[in-house]
Amino acid sequence: MPRAPEVEYLTIHGHVRAFVKCGQGPALLLLHGLGCDHTTWHPVLAALSRHYTVIAPDLLGHGRSAKPRADYSLGGYANGMRDLLTVLGIDRVTVVGHSFGGGVAMQFAYQFPERTERMVLVAPGGLGPEVTPAIRAITLPGFHQVMGMATLPGVRQVTTTGLRVLAATGLPHLRDLDEVAEIVDSFKDPNARRAIRHVVSAVVDWRGQIVTMADRAYLTEAMPMCVLWGTEDSVIPVRHARVAAELAPGATIEVIADAGHFPHKDHPQRFMRVLDEFIRSNPPATYRRHRWRALLAAGPHGALPVVEAPVAALPAMEIA
Repeated sequence: MPRAPEVEYLTIHGHVRAFVKCGQGPALLLLHGLGCDHTTWHPVLAALSRHYTVIAPDLLGHGRSAKPRADYSLGGYANGMRDLLTVLGIDRVTVVGHSFGGGVAMQFAYQFPERTERMVLVAPGGLGPEVTPAIRAITLPGFHQVMGMATLPGVRQVTTTGLRVLAATGLPHLRDLDEVAEIVDSFKDPNARRAIRHVVSAVVDWRGQIVTMADRAYLTEAMPMCVLWGTEDSVIPVRHARVAAELAPGATIEVIADAGHFPHKDHPQRFMRVLDEFIRSNPPATYRRHRWRALLAAGPHGALPVVEAPVAALPAMEIA
């Protein structure tokens, strides 16, 4: 197995940001989901880095990044990613977001279209209210105290081991419990628990997701978009992929069979093949202020603008 890239650190606005950066070529910004960190991308990092410059941060409040009392809104995260890329000297990226990271990716593309070449959403939030009750429970009173008890030494080990054993059974709706075990283990840090609750409260309440891309989906006419989903997703239902297709008819939609909420981990080669083909087949968006202004003025039912001529395609990625 390839050695994991070394974690680097930058302090931006007084908060430490952890990230990995590897490879050469067009830039990919990989954004993980709620409670996860950059390691969720380990199954695909090495192969992607052969042809791309890959930046995979730990979002604020996650992983090895700082967990301050701070702005954990989607807009705040998008600003943080812009600032990280600016410090790293990277002007434009294809942004790839998983789950909550998909919401950040959408917000990044909306706020900074001049810095976004393409958008890839992996089982993203923001396409409907439905979400697993486990995430809705994070917003309820007492979550911090209950999870504090569940992550005491001894109790935490029993809980996480049980989750991993269940995941190893291979049953479709249990496959993602190994990732849940990692999230539970991270909750031993009270600052991580507080940060995650702030994050979830910004996008979810007891009835489900409260943030949607529906009112701005028409703007994807100016930007190539790909949506990937696993057929066995038990966190956010795969039927939301159909919603994406209806909201953005020009988007590429890929549903991966026998995959759960983490298709990039369940079927990394298939995931990379889809991602590489999408990038090679879709020239990067070219930001034009007048075009963006026309889209906003026309709204979701306006006439489509003329798309600029494509540029040269990238070479195919060889997948081991």
